Amino acid sequence: MTLVFLVVFSSFVLYVFIRSPTTSLSRIFFVVIKHKSNSVEFQLDHLHLCRSFLSKLTHSNNKVPISVQAQGKDDDSEIVTENSAFVHPEPPQDDSGPPKVESPVEILHEKVTKQIIKEGHGQKPSKYSTCFLHYRAWTESTRHKFEDTWHEQQPLEMILGKEKKEMTGLAIAVSSMKSGERALLHVGWELGYGEEGSFSFPNVPPKADILYEVELIGFDETKEGKARGDMTVEERIGAADRRKMDGNALFKEEKLEEAMQQYEMAIAYMGDDFMFQLFGKYRDMALAVKNPCHLNTAACLIKLKRFEEAIGQCSIVLAEDENNVKAMFRRGKARAELGQTDAAREDFLKARKFAPEDKAIARELRLLAEHEKAVYQKQKEIYKGIFGPRPEPKPKGNNQFIHWVVLFWQWLVSLFYCLFKRERAKDD
Repeated sequence: MTLVFLVVFSSFVLYVFIRSPTTSLSRIFFVVIKHKSNSVEFQLDHLHLCRSFLSKLTHSNNKVPISVQAQGKDDDSEIVTENSAFVHPEPPQDDSGPPKVESPVEILHEKVTKQIIKEGHGQKPSKYSTCFLHYRAWTESTRHKFEDTWHEQQPLEMILGKEKKEMTGLAIAVSSMKSGERALLHVGWELGYGEEGSFSFPNVPPKADILYEVELIGFDETKEGKARGDMTVEERIGAADRRKMDGNALFKEEKLEEAMQQYEMAIAYMGDDFMFQLFGKYRDMALAVKNPCHLNTAACLIKLKRFEEAIGQCSIVLAEDENNVKAMFRRGKARAELGQTDAAREDFLKARKFAPEDKAIARELRLLAEHEKAVYQKQKEIYKGIFGPRPEPKPKGNNQFIHWVVLFWQWLVSLFYCLFKRERAKDD
């Protein structure tokens, strides 16, 4: 069933991409989906389309290994997707519905209540602040989940005071939250999808009270409340760069979680839909901000010992710049920590090709060799204990006596044989 789902889904995506007038044939990428003993292979014609498709597919409920190969390139250009969240991992989620929270209920409005799951930090957003948040939404009566931005890996952008009508209750709650705060919200239908509900997407029944699990990533204080879609390219890149600089300052202060929130907000300004439209110098300007955000996020994750997520961040950069030394080095470190020594060595050796004098790379390769040697010695001791010590040779004290006895018996047998032959000859 999983393979059938993948084939149907990939065929639909390919049809949409091929029919799209914006499709560019500048570069072909082959996508191979492997499931057990079977595989499906097709091609996408642009790296951003390819990455966007893989992002959706690898974070679906059907986890499958996927590889991407650029046409006309060597095997070194292969990109292997990693099953890791965009920046933060998805909160632990019970399939039965919303999380159970023990914290006190805070009444924000007659139709809006909040229970804090995780405390935030800093100030609260004011009116016209541009907020970035992740959320899940369920109807209270049926516990049907109808939206999940964690699953889509695309944070919601909301301008307080300019939100959609069905987001009024959510906006009231967000205005009471701090950056990094996660909470469970209850919103009455009057401040949600109303008396008629929604029969398109998302599908919400009439008069349905809503439960939200929300995390406020961060917010921008702006007087005019300008949305990303209304910004020029230079304004979006500038806003992202300011977030990156704020994240760097927090990183130096060892405030790693807060730094990652700033990097995630910076990346949110430059999603796949935005990057797909950029070419030439504007694309280079955007990547000069976006890639360091991914790499700095990976550095934070390595310090927090969240190595699989760090591998995912580095792989995103290597999909854009396959010769990025920092991405190879940090992915190698994360892989080494997970015990993936062969993959780690491969990353370090590739990095050394482009930075042969880098002492950090040489040190990691040396540590990897020492680790493997220590593992070999440990295994040797274990196997020695399993098979037991080698048998000791028997003492040689009686060997000389046995030797003379054997010689005597050989001489005696020869003597009797000679006498027997002589007597027989006389008889003849």
